[in-house]
Amino acid sequence: MEKIIQQGAEAILIHKNNLLLKRRTKKSYRLPILDEKIRKQRTKKEAKLLEKSEKLIPVPKIKKVDEKTKEIEMEFIDGLKLSENLDKIKDSINICKQIGENIAKLHDNSIIHGDLTTSNMIFSNKKVYFIDFGLGFESGKTEDKAVDLHLIKEALEAKHFEHAESFWKAILEGYKISNHYPAVLNRLKAVEKRGRYKQAY
Repeated sequence: MEKIIQQGAEAILIHKNNLLLKRRTKKSYRLPILDEKIRKQRTKKEAKLLEKSEKLIPVPKIKKVDEKTKEIEMEFIDGLKLSENLDKIKDSINICKQIGENIAKLHDNSIIHGDLTTSNMIFSNKKVYFIDFGLGFESGKTEDKAVDLHLIKEALEAKHFEHAESFWKAILEGYKISNHYPAVLNRLKAVEKRGRYKQAY
């Protein structure tokens, strides 16, 4: 039995027999040929990122990629969505450290998640799974890594404001395993300054 569990702007998520199907939907505002091309490219890119990430950190395992239907069939991760549960879990500081380690492993292999929020993280079997690489891409640039970190920091301040400071410290502690830690942290300060400058105007 198929059950739609999320309907986003980009895709529909369907839970079916312990699998998760991510189906990219047609966009009527785009030319059909262009729409077909975009959806096919994005499906291929996300599948490639997931396959590369699977060798580094916990992510859903891909079972099948269907370029015709623009669908990725992957393992369904049954666990706690961190956006709703991180504040309640006793071991939240260690979980945040694990988040930082996961980000470092991706970044050291030139993978940018692109949408690092606790909504895209699931805690299952004492592991933090990263999901939804739909906005992800490959890059070794310090700037892209800093922006990725900035995203998770902003997400903590918005969703987990009571514990944002301690959670962020734990994430940075985990991120220290990165070979590029000093350079990325340095660039992060510049990214944050830019953000504050924009808000002032």
